[in-house]
Amino acid sequence: MADVNRGNRPLSPHLSVYRPQLTSITSILTRITGNAIVVAALLIVWWFLAAATSPEDFATADAFITSWFGDLVMVLSLWGLWYHSLAGIRHLIWDNARLLDLQSAERLGWAVIGGSVLLTLLTIVLI
Repeated sequence: MADVNRGNRPLSPHLSVYRPQLTSITSILTRITGNAIVVAALLIVWWFLAAATSPEDFATADAFITSWFGDLVMVLSLWGLWYHSLAGIRHLIWDNARLLDLQSAERLGWAVIGGSVLLTLLTIVLI
């Protein structure tokens, strides 16, 4: 028999009380930055292929990559590369069963975020 009161009940009450932890947010961000790195790599490959093809193709690719939007994409990709690398190191630490308690895991999460921002700024300043 069909439940006639089904529409009156909340579908997912746990979603209204769930608070994402830093470790879950950084895990999701690691996956996002991995995909962003692929997009940046494709842009760089396009730039190299355009350079090898013709001056007109290179001018088009170079104009895009050196525009404000291209600069933004490259800076965010640089941050994503540093973030993804530091998150990978964090996972290597966890794979060795180190710093798995909640306080240490949260400190590592903040270290990955802060370290990636700092390394991105240092890379931009030094290069």
